[in-house]
Amino acid sequence: MTPAALMDLFSWMELIAVFLLVAAWFALGLWIESPCARKPSVTVLMAEYRREWMRQFVTRAPRIYDATVLGSLRQSTSFLASASMIALGGLLALIGNAERLVGVAQDLTMPTPSTRIVEIKLLLVSLWLTHAFLKFLWSNRLFGYAAVVMSAVPNDQSDPLCYPRAAQSAQINIRAAFNFNRGLRATYFALAALAWLIGWWALLIATGLVSYMIWWREFASASRNILLDPPPAPASAE
Repeated sequence: MTPAALMDLFSWMELIAVFLLVAAWFALGLWIESPCARKPSVTVLMAEYRREWMRQFVTRAPRIYDATVLGSLRQSTSFLASASMIALGGLLALIGNAERLVGVAQDLTMPTPSTRIVEIKLLLVSLWLTHAFLKFLWSNRLFGYAAVVMSAVPNDQSDPLCYPRAAQSAQINIRAAFNFNRGLRATYFALAALAWLIGWWALLIATGLVSYMIWWREFASASRNILLDPPPAPASAE
């Protein structure tokens, strides 16, 4: 579809609202994952905890606990990938029956959009759900890679490969977590994009609410303060 055709279907305010939605998603992703930020996000803070996890993993015996934790992380990615696929399938089915939403708009005495307009709005949501599904799927595979590299860490702590292999596993684990968080953000913005069905003003409100929620959780939440709070030093024995 050409830009001229889009202008025939949508107003300038609608196009501006969509642009702000995409810009907010892109800018938040860069901000959250930036390791050079003066105020690091929860995602960046957790990366250091994951490195520390692998350093402690080298000396832990037995290592069943670490395998259990990594297995639970893989289960989370599998569940959300499946949920995204189901949601995407339902959305694609709805795109094929967009006239039902047109009928709902008529019942609610809302301005009745054309079927093509509804299909384009739903397509935007489906693009974010597809992105979320692919990120969850890749995150699941990366957690699998991390598990394999963890298994390659020698049991002998004096082995010179112990800590380098553990560091490799930590870096793969971090990449998996980054992709998991990208999938979550895409899901949030897919929900925000649904508000476009009501109107451009609803899309702007939803964009603001979702952006604030993501920002608050990454930069102003109680969990972030806990991660920043160092544990008390052990009392010295006299």
